[in-house]
Amino acid sequence: MKSGYAKPFCVFVLASLLTVGFSFLSCKNDALEPGTTNPTTPPVVVKYMKFQLAPVNQLQITQKATYQYEITTTGTDPYLAMEPLITTNPSDCLVFTFEYQSTKDINSMQVFFGSTISEERSYKTSTLSAASGWTTCSIDLGEYLEKFSWGNSGDFLRLDFGNESGVVIQIRNMRLRVRTTEEATLAKAREYQVISDLLLETNIKKYLAASYSSQITEVKAGTSTVTIKGSYSGDGKFSLCEVMPYEHLTQITKFQNVTSLSNSSFSVDLDRFVVRDGFKYDRALSKWVIAKIGATTDEIVSHARYTDAITASQTMTAQKPSGRKGLGGYSVNRGFQTDLTDLQISSATVNIAFTEFMYLQSRSNAIAHTYGDKIYYFDQTKVEVLDKTLQTAQSKNIVVAAIVLVQKANQCVDPEIGKLLQHPNYTSDGIYTMPNMTIPASLNCYAAALDFLASRYCRSDNAYGRIHHWIMHNEVDAGLSWTNMGDKPMAVYMDTYIKSMRLCYNIARKYDSNSEVFGSFTHSWSKAVGSYATKDMLKNLQDYTNAEGDFQWGLAYHPYPQNLFEPKTWNDTEATFSMNSPLVTFKNLEVLNVWIKKSENKYKGTIKRTLWLSENGTNSPTYGNQDLKEQAAGFAYTWKTLKTLDGIDAFQWHNWIDNRLEDGLRIGLRRFPDDTTDPGGKKLVWYAYQAADTDQEDAVFEPYKSIIGISNWSEVVHPVQ
Repeated sequence: MKSGYAKPFCVFVLASLLTVGFSFLSCKNDALEPGTTNPTTPPVVVKYMKFQLAPVNQLQITQKATYQYEITTTGTDPYLAMEPLITTNPSDCLVFTFEYQSTKDINSMQVFFGSTISEERSYKTSTLSAASGWTTCSIDLGEYLEKFSWGNSGDFLRLDFGNESGVVIQIRNMRLRVRTTEEATLAKAREYQVISDLLLETNIKKYLAASYSSQITEVKAGTSTVTIKGSYSGDGKFSLCEVMPYEHLTQITKFQNVTSLSNSSFSVDLDRFVVRDGFKYDRALSKWVIAKIGATTDEIVSHARYTDAITASQTMTAQKPSGRKGLGGYSVNRGFQTDLTDLQISSATVNIAFTEFMYLQSRSNAIAHTYGDKIYYFDQTKVEVLDKTLQTAQSKNIVVAAIVLVQKANQCVDPEIGKLLQHPNYTSDGIYTMPNMTIPASLNCYAAALDFLASRYCRSDNAYGRIHHWIMHNEVDAGLSWTNMGDKPMAVYMDTYIKSMRLCYNIARKYDSNSEVFGSFTHSWSKAVGSYATKDMLKNLQDYTNAEGDFQWGLAYHPYPQNLFEPKTWNDTEATFSMNSPLVTFKNLEVLNVWIKKSENKYKGTIKRTLWLSENGTNSPTYGNQDLKEQAAGFAYTWKTLKTLDGIDAFQWHNWIDNRLEDGLRIGLRRFPDDTTDPGGKKLVWYAYQAADTDQEDAVFEPYKSIIGISNWSEVVHPVQ
């Protein structure tokens, strides 16, 4: 998902230790003039740092005073380096501090740790907010200085100032300083969290790789009971143990909710609904494990298992897209509704950040929804806008996948909802947060939101429209940016992500037995372009489902070109025709097609998982004729490849309409709605998209062969090694 949907906004404050959620960036208004000191403390000699005035990239810099500069960005990749260290940086000078003014927000400033410059040796901050007066910004770089062994004579920092042209930045008094007492306390807590995460990662990997002689073979949820079947072996006292989503199985030493087992082969019926922590809890959301009960410590002797099947409250007809052309980020409020028919759209994604309309307390014009014996409230006006979008899609037989998004706390309409749902390890790097499922109140709140959506949009009468599938959050391989729960080992991150997938799956299946959940990924494959590599995450997801029972998850993949600004995807150097390709872009969709059809990747080994290319498009750098042709050629190349790949079920073009908030991209089928020449006008790619899968396809696509450099469309299809 590109930034057109929610402009990142951060207030830079150090997070509370009580939430164990840390921001590395703090900003405050600086009351003291540069070079002055607090009169109650002895003077401190400050060593300020300077920029190198040349070379610079896509910016202009003017030195205003000895330690003060004015920078004007002139492109989408503005950066410059600081002068190298003359002496070794003191080991306790860990916080990079400066004062600044800026005419606009600086989206994600990035610090590189030279002398070697690479993405792996960098740290991205959150948005640096626009400021008309001098504002102090402090970035704790301690762990990065240690990680990169930075601070020797000759080392330097490079600063990248976002990705927007025309920003004027004043900056002065750059320095590395000692941590304050509060910063030092937070740093210690971060170190403790890192150690805890590494231990959890070790335990998760050990658990997934373990071979147990005991097993849970089946879990079924009826309307009022949960039936768990399995067997155990060995000497001692054994029990069936329940694990709630807010518990970490590998960290439990003594189980609280246990049922004694007396027969080595068992089938146990338990009440489906029980009262836990003040909530009516649905045990269809739990997983179950066999443990050998000890006096002080219990021993896990099987893998846990989630609910395999849930009795749905109604019969819903399965629906698949009639074709493969779709739209990403569809909303009835975006206009141009004739495109649904003119482009033969049969699938769409709809963004649902439910924290935009969910409240804890009763209010006027609200829809009340009871879950867990607690009432939650949803703004009726905003819900009815969503109704209209989904009703319109349903009237056109368009299959919809909802993209479930959770806003960070300071963006939620109800601050109390924000406190409950922002993950406790969230950092200010994140545009959205991983939902908090670590305590009962937070779990019930998140489950209530999913239950509200599923109960409303999975109805046999389709009264409010229909959600067929659920895309869980956004681009989790770039988790720090898009679904943030802090900088975690992949196994720890995936443990939480899979809990969210399972929670949505089991709630949606109460209403629609055809519902599927999709994992959302960028064009990363064996190479991480964000926090993790997609291929590794999928392997971890498979390991979990092999251990704890399979469910119908699919892929919502985003195979943008290697460079999102460059439409000539056939030139992508990191997209190869190998199963270990660094990236999967429009150039090498064949890799995804092979992967999804392998038996080891199928649901229960026999059913191909659903694969949507749920966010993708080619860019027109300008509205010049050649750029528009190359954008359309990028699509033609992609479509002709896609037609040969039967493992890919649907393709949603993103963005439908050019959006000013997408960092300078023009990846829409239509121009900017406020374009002065042709507002919302159809681009050449619109006509190519319209012609795809019609008898006009070859005629419309023909001019693009010469741009691609081919004489026959068969040349765009390649075998995978």
